[in-house]
Amino acid sequence: MLKYLLLFLALLAAAISVLTVVRAPDTTLAWKFALLAGEFGHWLVFFPLGLAGLVWVATKGGWRVGLLLLCTGAVIGLLRPAVSAWRLAALTPGAKFSWIRLYVPGKIPRMPVRTEVYARPDGQELKLDLYLPPFAKDSNAGRPCLLVIHGGGWDSGDNSQLTEWNHRWAGRGWVVAAINYRLAPAHPWPAQRDDVLAALAWLKANARSLGLDPHRLVVLGRSAGGQIATATAYGAHDPDIRGVIALYAPHDMKFVWSVSREDDALNSIKLLRQYLGGPPDSPERVVLYDSASGQLLARADSPPTLLIHGPPDTLVWYRHSRRLAARLQELGVAHTHLELPWATHAFDFNPDGPGGQLADSAIAEFLDRVGR
Repeated sequence: MLKYLLLFLALLAAAISVLTVVRAPDTTLAWKFALLAGEFGHWLVFFPLGLAGLVWVATKGGWRVGLLLLCTGAVIGLLRPAVSAWRLAALTPGAKFSWIRLYVPGKIPRMPVRTEVYARPDGQELKLDLYLPPFAKDSNAGRPCLLVIHGGGWDSGDNSQLTEWNHRWAGRGWVVAAINYRLAPAHPWPAQRDDVLAALAWLKANARSLGLDPHRLVVLGRSAGGQIATATAYGAHDPDIRGVIALYAPHDMKFVWSVSREDDALNSIKLLRQYLGGPPDSPERVVLYDSASGQLLARADSPPTLLIHGPPDTLVWYRHSRRLAARLQELGVAHTHLELPWATHAFDFNPDGPGGQLADSAIAEFLDRVGR
């Protein structure tokens, strides 16, 4: 009976480890296991290692060989993200990766946070959280500002997502404004674009009291927030927007519709109907789709862009970022496209995991470059 239990556990470990190599099935449960394997595999690896020790003691012959092979495969798969991150960092100028940080996370400074109302569209209060860095020695020098747009499929989520990143960026001297925006289906596009523009206008109007430089603004968004970020930043033609960062996001909404299905992990057809009113099958809706597509709005003078995505992403196809990167290349727009071979959606959930570390160094380098 014990050998069958060991077989089950070895198969389970191997199956989870495979999710660092192949795209998970279109279910939210499979995606969560892929996220666990990709960004916490360096911890999970102790399970097949311990299991291999038990197999060695408790089994013999063919059973031992087969089970040890399964455990070995699981160890290799679970370590793949860390090894890949280490190799990618070695090949990428400015990238940083630490094996120690995987197990002993760096201390994230806690910055003062205050909440402000930045707009009242139709009487609805829209708030942002300000993460304020320490005052510079020269208090007259305004600090650059990073506006953060949360994800959530356009119909959920708020600015409390992944707040440790906001503290980290503020600790590096950036005023961070994490915004809430109106959600679909009650508020379809372009309400979200208008809210981001209102937040940027509020930050500029209050720049002096906030100690920020209104001419050094960067917009960052994750997932649905990344779509809002590129569409808004490219469409605004505002020279004060020095850069835009999009993590695992779509950027051509007609292409998104063309590859969406009701039976995928997010029911993308439903999300797009809520967000854009339906398919792009009328002149009015085509205009709406185009206005929400950063890829179509990009011009030669669009702000520098950082895109980060992983091919195994179950929720947002990695080709969305590849297609935007190719368009920016055609236009001659300064951009960086960081592709993480093992990373699934929301890989930055663990800021000290393989994906989190490489995203951290890439974002830090980008902010330093565009925020000078």
